[in-house]
Amino acid sequence: MMRNTYLFLIFLMFSAQLFAQNTDKASYKTYPSGFYFKQILRDNLGDEAWAKRKYQHREVFKMEMQDRIFPTDLTKYTTVYHLQPVSQGNSGTCWAYSAISFLESEVYRMTSQKIKLSEIYIAYWEYVERAEDFIKTKGETFLGEGSESNAVLRIMKNHGLMPLSAYSGLKDQQNFNNHKALFEQYETYLNFQKQQNSWNKTEIMDSIYKILDYWIGTPPDNFNFEGKNYTPQTFMSEKLKLKPNNYFSFMSTKEIAYNQKGELVENDNWWHCKDYYNISLNDFMSLINTSIENGYSISICGDVSEPGICQIEEVAIIPDFDIPSAYINEDARQMRLISGATTDDHCVHLVGYQIINGEYWYLIKDSGAGAFDGKNKGYRFFHEDYVKLKMMNILLNVEPARSVLDKIIK
Repeated sequence: MMRNTYLFLIFLMFSAQLFAQNTDKASYKTYPSGFYFKQILRDNLGDEAWAKRKYQHREVFKMEMQDRIFPTDLTKYTTVYHLQPVSQGNSGTCWAYSAISFLESEVYRMTSQKIKLSEIYIAYWEYVERAEDFIKTKGETFLGEGSESNAVLRIMKNHGLMPLSAYSGLKDQQNFNNHKALFEQYETYLNFQKQQNSWNKTEIMDSIYKILDYWIGTPPDNFNFEGKNYTPQTFMSEKLKLKPNNYFSFMSTKEIAYNQKGELVENDNWWHCKDYYNISLNDFMSLINTSIENGYSISICGDVSEPGICQIEEVAIIPDFDIPSAYINEDARQMRLISGATTDDHCVHLVGYQIINGEYWYLIKDSGAGAFDGKNKGYRFFHEDYVKLKMMNILLNVEPARSVLDKIIK
């Protein structure tokens, strides 16, 4: 009896210590109107229509962060050169903004040129190729504005790249993208063809081009840049010195064996790309750290719909009421992947880091509207735990990845 009492007391002491560590709290918060409502929506609607629009307050379950101090001083981060953050506006094109920002950094790293590239040029051809696949699969292709950052590699190979000065995708007087009506018309038209079982590719694509050209304009076949004429392909190869085959995508999932290629199973991977190298979580994190420490930035995609990510405080952390840091591992990550708690809903550009008490904090360049609500416009600060648990895939240069690829490519 005494032995059982002694063991029970030990259990109570251990439990008290364990639960005493769970100090993070959360509550429902009503967010004030921010960058999206005040600037993007106003630009999209026009001053008169915007003045009549009432802000729809929404309550969101978020971690309490008021009494916490976070490393949000940009000057404390070791950074890779990158152009200033820009907003994707009212469009689901984060994947293009992330990948294009990544390529801009790559161009500077290789050539010291500061060249602003066109994100919507990439999005234009993504809309085209998606519609073509929708016809090919007779309506089975998933329709959405979202995609994956490595879609840029496919589009680069097929269509090259273009500077923003040659094609912005914006109508006159527009400052921000507005793809809401574009996508509604695009999706409605394609789904109507599916309902009618009408698959005349020439007729359908002619209509798709007309929709795109009306809403975001027609990209030029050639253009002048710094006094020289280019096509998108010659601009990519001769001016930018970019080679699509120099870039690789990685993921970390237990669904398939490590150290082999596989498909990222996500709706946004609508073309079922199977070129993702699947690696262990340790290798995944090591690859991120090795890359950024050696001056290579990363396009990274994953989940940003969590209580521990806040647009005002600008940080992304994993609160201990979700899971304590010590318990974040491959199984915790996998459980969230298969349950749908982790989804691939946003792509950003990892451009810097600092180490505090042995833990990595990453500087994130983010085109999403929420990233412009804090003091550091267009930036967020991700703790390593957040990346480890919630970010699903990365795109980076082959050079920092060689040690990992050597395990896979023989």
